[in-house]
Parts: sequence; structure tokens; C-alpha cells
Amino acid sequence: MSDELKHECAVAMVVLRKAAVATGDYGGTKLSLLLEKQHNRGQDGAGAAILSENPTPGEPPYWIAKSASAAPLADVLGAIGRRSVSRERIFLGHLRYATFGKNEVAFCHPFVHESSELAHTLLLAGNFNLTNAHELFDDYSRHGSFPTSKADGYLITELVAHELAGGKSLADSISTALAGADGAWTLCGATGDGWAFATRDPHGIRPGFYYIDDNAVVVASERPAIQAAFDVPPEAVKELPPGEALVVSPDGTVEFCDLVVRLETRAEGRNSPSRLSSNVSRPMIRPCSFERIYFSRANDADIHRERKALGAALVPQILKAADAPMEDIFFSYIPNSARIAFHGLIEHLFDEHGKVRFGEIAVKDAKFRTFIADAAARREFYKHVYDVTYGLVRPGRDTLVVLDDSIVRGNTMKNAILPMLDRLGPKRIVIASSAPPIRYPDCYGIDMSTLGELVAFRALVNLLNGEQGTGNGERTLREALEESLHVSARSTRPNNPLAALYARFTDDQHCAEIARLLTPPDMKAEVKVVYQSVESLRRCLASDANPGSAIGDWYFTGDYPTPGGHKVLENALRNHLERKNGRSY
Repeated sequence: MSDELKHECAVAMVVLRKAAVATGDYGGTKLSLLLEKQHNRGQDGAGAAILSENPTPGEPPYWIAKSASAAPLADVLGAIGRRSVSRERIFLGHLRYATFGKNEVAFCHPFVHESSELAHTLLLAGNFNLTNAHELFDDYSRHGSFPTSKADGYLITELVAHELAGGKSLADSISTALAGADGAWTLCGATGDGWAFATRDPHGIRPGFYYIDDNAVVVASERPAIQAAFDVPPEAVKELPPGEALVVSPDGTVEFCDLVVRLETRAEGRNSPSRLSSNVSRPMIRPCSFERIYFSRANDADIHRERKALGAALVPQILKAADAPMEDIFFSYIPNSARIAFHGLIEHLFDEHGKVRFGEIAVKDAKFRTFIADAAARREFYKHVYDVTYGLVRPGRDTLVVLDDSIVRGNTMKNAILPMLDRLGPKRIVIASSAPPIRYPDCYGIDMSTLGELVAFRALVNLLNGEQGTGNGERTLREALEESLHVSARSTRPNNPLAALYARFTDDQHCAEIARLLTPPDMKAEVKVVYQSVESLRRCLASDANPGSAIGDWYFTGDYPTPGGHKVLENALRNHLERKNGRSY
């Protein structure tokens, strides 16, 4: 991806089931491997906690290490290796991107609720984001509690611990604590007396996987991390069921507890929740499609297949935009996340056309740094974040096609990549995105919560301003927001204030305006932009087992899975009109 796009986070948990594997440092080694194999998911902070088996009074029941240094994972793995190993059973780890709060140790997971009663001591780490953390904080405070932090991880920890202290079971404590939460989560936690759990939000937005054998119960954010650490085939690693909790007792017994059923059972006054209750309305499963397009590693077989399909699906649009004979088109990609989609693109082209010219044009300089204070010099250096391969593109003759997995803000594309590609002298440059245009903010983990930063939204504003020469784009946006707020106040039906405005323009008009926004002032080559369609995305990401399975595509469509998402969209539009740059939730 050309734009830097941050994302929360990676979680890992290992719970030992046999005393035999406690010899040596089996658990610490496995936890370290799980974290290292998920390093792509968090580079701003890291943490690990290890709970003792049958802790002795007078001694801490757990060991913990956190870091927010320039190399946080290295710090934590080093601390794991240096600790004294003794009677350990539960291993909990986390990698963090700082999309909420500051990049400080205080915001690193695991969070801890201390108690003199082991059953009420709680450690928690997660990959999550809440749209209503402020409301939960206020509600928690009004009921006599005194929270000492506004970090959402701390808040969830305290909410679950509060329920545990009230005498509820672990599963009931989790379901009650999260009943009012709006957002997405994959959480792992443990109590001081030896219980452990993992749970996903009811829509399955954030990813979570588990593996169970005689030795251990394992949870991680990505399937390949578990495969690598435990040397098991893909089919041995299962998805955490959305809306359920995997609970491990101190004796190693594993149970899956349906939190949705438990919550509705208590609301109806019944005593025995059943996973088979037929009258419970379950939320639609909406896994984040950006996991498939960009975030998760492509050494997951399903993700590898899907990314290749995304690249292949773009062939007709790319060839139409290139408008040149095959011998005069050179194909390349933005390293490194678009590489697998590029394989699918090239394979499809070979199948259809035989001979294809392709190669690696852009090479990211991973060590490139600049501390130059002068603004003009800094802009010049910024153009060299990528190195370029000369001699492959024929100046004045070739059309250069460059595949990216998505175009979010477009800053790097405009200020670094396109100026670099223009130096090669192509007649035309086609930028192809394997994802549809990102028209809406995200609030479930991805760091893109404001509308003004999205190049697709900026293109909409320009099109509205130029519509019949009125220049009234801002007034149109304000009227759309007022109408949306009016509808929201009188109905529980979700409302999208921008959908009708996007529908005023064709995809070709929208792409042409995005291309104009991305084109640097001194660009010599013609620039075109093509995007994946939402319909094509859905086909490419459909499961073989369930071809009609839903995906989370709200950043493309505005169809949010929770009420909080629609509120965030309204807040983001209001912030844009009021010239506010802060988060929308």
C-alpha cells in the first residue's frame, strides 16, 4: 500500500493443558513465536504477561513486560527470554498500533485489574476499537466507580472485572460487560486463579483463530502465526465463533459459551442459556475485508487465493484504461502488499494474451530517513522514498500500469510515486487499485476516521462544487447532514448522508476526478485511475464453503454493521464541515 495505514492490533494467548509441556520454556517460546509472526500488525508497542499456576501468597501471581520504544517487540521478547521460569500456565501477548491514545507504555496491553482476590484479578489484551468508549466511560463513572484512565482497553478490563467482583461467572461477566459496547473486538484474558478466555464481537469484524491439542489452547489474530508456531496444517486452526467466548478452566477443560444467547436469556428471565436456542436473533457476520486485501499476511492460503482473484478481476478495466497494444504496456506494482494481487493479474494476462511485459519498477527504500528542516528540500527528499528501475519502460511509447492494493489518502502516490514513475518517460500511467474507492471513514480498528483525508471524498466535494458550475458543494453536504440527523432522530433505521451524493456521478467521473487530484503539477505522463468494483470484490472474497457469505465493506459502501458506525459517519461529516481534524468517535 502506498499510503501508511495503521491498524489495531495483534493478540496471542497460550494456555498449557499438561504439566509435561511446562518443562523448559515451552509456553514462553510459543508466545514469542506467535508475536514475531504477527509483527506486521503492530509496531508502536508490545506487551506480554505470564500467569503462574497455583501462585503462592506473598508472591505476584503474574509476570508482565511492556515497551513503547523504537523496537518494542525486541524489548518484550528479550524480557521473556530473561525471566525466571517457574510454574507458569497462561501466556498472553499483544502488539499495538497507536490509533487510540498516545504511543506510551501506559496504553500498551495487557491491561491489569489488581485485586487481593485471585478470582477478581484480571489481565486483558485485545485487537479492538469501540465507537462508544466515551459513553461507556461516563456510564461507568456515574455508577460510583472511579476510572483512572480513558483508554478503551483499560475500560473493558474494568467493566469485566466489575462483573466478576459481583459474583458472575466468567462467561456471564464478559457478556454483561460487553452488552453495551459498539464496535469490534477480539479479546484474550485471564484471571489470577487460572481461568482464560478469548472472544470476538458478534459481527466477527476483527479476526481471531484458535487451535487446541492435548498440550495447549492457542489463540491468535492470524491463522498462519498458529500454523508456524505449532507446525499444524490450516484445517487444524479454526476461526473463533463471533459472539462466543472460548473459556479454559484451571484444569484445562475447554468450553464455548454463546454470549449472545446468554445475554438474551437473562433479559427474558430464563435460567439456562442454550447454544441451540432458535428464537435468538443473531447479528450478521461482517468480517473486515481490509484483512483480506491488506492487513493479514498472504501466507494464509485463503487470503493468498483471494488477493490473486482481486488482481485478475481488474484485467478488463486496466486494458480499457491503458488503451494501447499489449506490446506497448508494461505492468508493475507497489511493493510489497500488492505483490500477490499482481501475481493474479499477470497470470490472467498470460492466459488471455500469452506474452506480457512486467517487472518491479518501484522498490521501497526501507532505510530511507530524512531529518532536513527546510520544507522545499524535505519535499524533494520525499520523492525518493521509492527507488526506481530504469531501462524497462520505453520513454514516449509505453503505457505503465502500476497495481496498488488500495488508495486511501493518495499523498504518497501524488508526492512520491507518480513523480518517480514520470521520470521513466511513459506516455501514460494507469494506477489500478485492487480495492474499491474508500469513500467512508472506518471506526472498527483502521486509522482512517476522518472524511477529509480520503481522496475519494475530496473528489466528491470537487464534483459537487463543479456540478453545473454552482460551486455549492459545501452547502449540499450540509443539507445532506441535516437531513440525515433529522431521519436519525425519528427512526432507528440507519441513514447514510453521502450515498445519494455519490450516486449523482458515474464511476468514470469519480475516477477521473481522483486521477486529477493525484496528478502532480509538473506531471508529463497522462494519469488514469481504475478501481475494483464492490460487486467484484464480493465475488473475489466469497468463501468456497459459503459463496454468498457477507463481508465488511462499509468503507466502500457506507453500510456499517453497528449503529455506532453510522453515528461516526455523521460525526465525520460534521467535523469536515466545521473544519475539525480530530477523530470522529
